[in-house]
Amino acid sequence: MAQPTAWDTHPEPLPVGSAPVPEYGSGSLADLLPTLAAGMGVPAMTATVPELSPADRACVFLIDGLGWEQLRAHPADAPFLTSLLGSSRGGTGRPLTAGYPATTATSLASVGTGLPPGAHGLPGYTVRNPETGELMNQLRWQPWTEPHAWQPRPTVFRLAHEAGVHAVQVSSPHFQNTPLTKVALSGGTFLGRLSGEERMDLAAEQLAAADRSLVYTYYAELDGAGHRFGVDSDTWRGQLGHVDRLVQRLAEQLPPRSALYVTADHGMVDVPFDEQHRIDFDEDWELRAGVSLLGGEGRARHVYALPGAADDVLTCWREVLGEQFWVASRDEAIAAGWFGPDVEARVRDRIGDVVAAARDDVLLIASEREPKESAMAGNHGSMTPAEQLVPLLEVRS
Repeated sequence: MAQPTAWDTHPEPLPVGSAPVPEYGSGSLADLLPTLAAGMGVPAMTATVPELSPADRACVFLIDGLGWEQLRAHPADAPFLTSLLGSSRGGTGRPLTAGYPATTATSLASVGTGLPPGAHGLPGYTVRNPETGELMNQLRWQPWTEPHAWQPRPTVFRLAHEAGVHAVQVSSPHFQNTPLTKVALSGGTFLGRLSGEERMDLAAEQLAAADRSLVYTYYAELDGAGHRFGVDSDTWRGQLGHVDRLVQRLAEQLPPRSALYVTADHGMVDVPFDEQHRIDFDEDWELRAGVSLLGGEGRARHVYALPGAADDVLTCWREVLGEQFWVASRDEAIAAGWFGPDVEARVRDRIGDVVAAARDDVLLIASEREPKESAMAGNHGSMTPAEQLVPLLEVRS
């Protein structure tokens, strides 16, 4: 981390345009399902990931928290996944960008709808509801908001089902009726199974159930291990080894004319537990000045200003954090394409007056407002490669 000189207490802030914007439209999570559905002849779907050849039966296995960089750093713990990084099995291995912010609720909505955050309308972990003025947690869906009013766009699964494709989600039964599932991953049939092994077996069975099948399955526990213990911990490595065996189990059961795609919703970085790396909003009067609500998460903040204070908040945040964070106004972030090429009118005011995305291994915690989140070892959300890049690994039969 660069240090200011004695005569420059506030170094030049990072230019907004220097942030590595996700590859919307060609290489982001939002491009995956439309490409697969287009290959099955689903109307209004466009193939924008050219490396993916059409398949009659496609399965997407999303592993929560499996970043491209973390996978490449642990080949001994994931030998099967590592073998898919090249083309030894006739497939392809490349990274996709998650989208901004690189967080679960946003990414799952991007996957399921085939739209970037500015279109599907889940632009952060917590965002302000313009109608109520309250912060809404879009992962836990608190406080309650009518799901389809918040996210009215159809999912790719729904459109595929309407086009005669056998569309199925195989996941934990706990997720079947959650609002996030309803707005992001519904359409066709949901089948709940508790164990990862049961999900792999059922996903393979559902692929073979029709001539055209689109199957989605999910595993969450790797992300939990990273948050609690860090992405180089023994617990995280153990989970990675388990995930590796699950992928191999599914790959070995693929029916004919099938393609398996392994991906993730975000990567993760470990942030040291000290004051230099964990800046506490609740203890910093400068950062709190003029702020009405603090949304987002530690590496991807939405900052909502008091009336008339947005310019002052932007100036202050740039002065205090501008060497470690990309700090943008709402209009600057939208114009730079952080949330996609277009931001719909209903989504615009959900985005903070100020948006701050971490570049360095730092975290803007809120120890009193967010005690659990502030205590996490592994974190994500921003646009660094460790968070943004997720694998796109392919196995074909």
